[in-house]
Amino acid sequence: MKIEIERKAGITVVRLVGEMNSGTVDLVQEKLLELVEPGCKIALEMSGVTYISSMGLRTLLLLYREISQQDGHIVLCGLTEMVYDTMFITGFLEFFETYETCGEGRSALAEI
Repeated sequence: MKIEIERKAGITVVRLVGEMNSGTVDLVQEKLLELVEPGCKIALEMSGVTYISSMGLRTLLLLYREISQQDGHIVLCGLTEMVYDTMFITGFLEFFETYETCGEGRSALAEI
């Protein structure tokens, strides 16, 4: 799993590339939880995520809860069809705002 983090104008963009599975979620969780702070705004760019396991979904839910407790916001951007379908079927999309592009996600966060 490749993780790129960029902070710009009060918004943190995290680009994930690879599979979110049992072998990678510990690294993803560690890196993402480091970004959680009061009022944080995070755009998770996932167009490069080719697969997400139940452990990956659990990691996203944990991140959502931690950010919510800190009065922050997170959006998911660029979900591939497979990842979108997995999140839709399991009900995980109810927790997240999703955008087709990272630019749309950043714009939405900037308006908050």
